[in-house]
Amino acid sequence: MGKECDHSWDLDEDRDGDAFDEIYAKWEKRDWEKWLNEKLTFPFEVKRMEDDDDAYFTDIAKSQPFRLDHVMEVIAIEMEEDLYGIIVKVREGRKVGSAPLCDLEVTAKDNPNYWPVREYVVWFANH
Repeated sequence: MGKECDHSWDLDEDRDGDAFDEIYAKWEKRDWEKWLNEKLTFPFEVKRMEDDDDAYFTDIAKSQPFRLDHVMEVIAIEMEEDLYGIIVKVREGRKVGSAPLCDLEVTAKDNPNYWPVREYVVWFANH
């Protein structure tokens, strides 16, 4: 799997400091799809933390899979697209679908996939 992720940029005392700027400059050059395929081990559990579909303000979000606050399993990277970035294949119960990785968070911080996904989500939110 290679070198572990350096998450010093995420420390509260350095939120606006040099560590973030330095790492962000590296992220800008990163081939995210390739890098994530090398770093991630599938499947892994995530929770949907963002959803730009306004249906999540209704009961639809509770009854339809892959919505805000739903816990699901990422089973593969599907593709990268312009608007939503990396799209992952997810499973919730018996249903399989897709979700933007930028909307997801690995549920267990001690999961080896936590930091690679977090790096991507932070980069995507800031680019």
